Amino acid sequence: MPKRAFEDFPPGLELTLGPRHVTRDEIVAFAAEFDPQPMHLDEEAGRRSMLGGLAGSGWHTCCLMMRLIADEMLAQSTSMGAPGVDEIKWIAPLRPDSDITVRATVTAARRSRSRPEMGLVSFRYDVHDQHDTHIMAVTSTMMFGTRESTTA
Repeated sequence: MPKRAFEDFPPGLELTLGPRHVTRDEIVAFAAEFDPQPMHLDEEAGRRSMLGGLAGSGWHTCCLMMRLIADEMLAQSTSMGAPGVDEIKWIAPLRPDSDITVRATVTAARRSRSRPEMGLVSFRYDVHDQHDTHIMAVTSTMMFGTRESTTA
């Protein structure tokens, strides 16, 4: 039986996920395959950019955040997926040799009117590095099965 169901995500709940170490090689490999912009591939190009140095793709940061959420929050839950992401803000560059954490804050929770076996939980996810630099903010809603639906 999953450890967390809809009822375990009340508004105001904060979870800290991570840390996850991010290397230069990971940043460059992700960029080479998915976002081959110069500032994600080369230190000198990064220094010449508005980012001021080699920086991870924002999409890489999203993937790293999702991995932490999946491993540490969703894997042992009644997660039923998500209807989408409301907002992503890339606030500061992800640097090589960062240790990132994700703070997941429940901003709202309600039972579905059309599917009472499911609840909708709105989150704000804040990604920080080891220096407490705020790197990214994401708002999204997740769907979770209720405790009753997992025991029925």
